[in-house]
Amino acid sequence: MTPSRSHGRQSVRATFKPRELMKDAPDYADVWQARVITLFPELFPGVLGASLTGKALKDGLWQLHTHDLRAHGIGKHRNVDDTPAGGGAGMVMRADVVGPAIQQAQGHAHGRWPILYMSPRGRRFDQGMARDLATCGGVTLLCGRFEGVDERVLGHYGVTEVSLGDFVMTGGELAAQAMIDATVRLLPGVLGNADSAVEESHSNGLLEHPQFTRPAQWEGHDIPPVLMSGNHGEIAKWRQAQSEKLTQERRPDLWDRFQKR
Repeated sequence: MTPSRSHGRQSVRATFKPRELMKDAPDYADVWQARVITLFPELFPGVLGASLTGKALKDGLWQLHTHDLRAHGIGKHRNVDDTPAGGGAGMVMRADVVGPAIQQAQGHAHGRWPILYMSPRGRRFDQGMARDLATCGGVTLLCGRFEGVDERVLGHYGVTEVSLGDFVMTGGELAAQAMIDATVRLLPGVLGNADSAVEESHSNGLLEHPQFTRPAQWEGHDIPPVLMSGNHGEIAKWRQAQSEKLTQERRPDLWDRFQKR
């Protein structure tokens, strides 16, 4: 039997109702915010409502707000798109729809507050950008659909185009959630153990070293003896060497940048 839509949403919830975490939350100048402009506000918080990001959202360590593009649609049918100028396939999101949505979202902005457009032609998102966003007052993320957004609105509001990688998705919502997740976990108090963010992959330009835990032997495989030695100096050396080895083998582009630094 195919589950109903509402039952499907309930099945991915943690111990509280993610959508309710976004309701009636007052704006606080000292709390980092993500404001998402989307045709599908019901997709949020999605995975952001679970695990550490969901707990942090519930605890008020950050806030999430959606702005429904359809509410700014034109005419009786709330149209948000039109055919491309000059002809071509698909539809383009209208500047006179996206513009008012951006204005509404930015009406809550304080301090440094970038506007990002999820776009495959944008700058690639990375850990450095996540760290920078975590120092802002908040961020507005525009989730595109169809063939994209009227170029005039991007230039008018100084929107930065950002991409998860060299591939195309049907919309920007998943990319926006990924970027928010990567940023929120860097906010003070979210991870609990601040060292976790320092030692993980990309924090120092290298991939993270291998991790092990009990049992000491599993299926004939032992934990490397150095990790059981109690010699923290040697453990640190081993982990650094492993990080460098993995980065050289798996991400020569990162290794080249690390070497130049």
